[in-house]
Amino acid sequence: MSLDAAFDTPEAKARHVRRLFATIADRYDLITRVLSFGMDGRWKERLVARAAVVAGERALDLASGTGDLAFALAARGARVVGLDVTHRMLRLAAAKAGPTHAKAVTWTVGDMTALPCPSQAFSLVTTSYGLRNVPALETAIAEVVRVLVPGGRFLSLDFNRPSHPLVRAVYLGYLTVVGASLGWLLHGDPDTYRYIPASIRQYPGAAGVAERLRAGGFVDVQIVPVLWGLMTIHAARLPRAPEPLT
Repeated sequence: MSLDAAFDTPEAKARHVRRLFATIADRYDLITRVLSFGMDGRWKERLVARAAVVAGERALDLASGTGDLAFALAARGARVVGLDVTHRMLRLAAAKAGPTHAKAVTWTVGDMTALPCPSQAFSLVTTSYGLRNVPALETAIAEVVRVLVPGGRFLSLDFNRPSHPLVRAVYLGYLTVVGASLGWLLHGDPDTYRYIPASIRQYPGAAGVAERLRAGGFVDVQIVPVLWGLMTIHAARLPRAPEPLT
């Protein structure tokens, strides 16, 4: 499938993403560090600090990849389920866990648009680089809402789509050139990592995601610029349950 065709339909994007992440799983940590200028871990720490984890609470980390966010949540006392559509990613995550996090994190293969989780099962849901890759953003948000308890929190880290045309052009140009070079070097296919800027072009950006979170039922939606706004942390929560009448 050509890169352009990957965005023709939600089904085409879902198939492309599944194949892509199965291909890059063993290089995922390296690529994430390179494209973030080595700052990816720092950004995830900012997200986890903003999550204000409560010891013992149930957390779900979506698009968990090799487990960075899941491990950080577990280190603060959460009981974590790490979910990813790519089985190989979760095998790598489990291998990284070691005895410290082996009991605090469980892994499950699943789709963000059809979570294999009961309703109101978690008080915290997180994701890094997840929302941009789902085939249907509103469906994924609805699933997050379904599995959160009233008052539950949701936090997401992802690339932004800069609104200024010149900034956007330079940013996407950089990602295209670097992505194509890494694709050739690591996989013999320049389109492998050119998917990232292509997906950003199709993405609604920080403000658009915030609008969809509010439309989906979240309140207190916050946009936290990272790397001069080239990246974004979104933080939001569901309304709390009304107090019972006495």
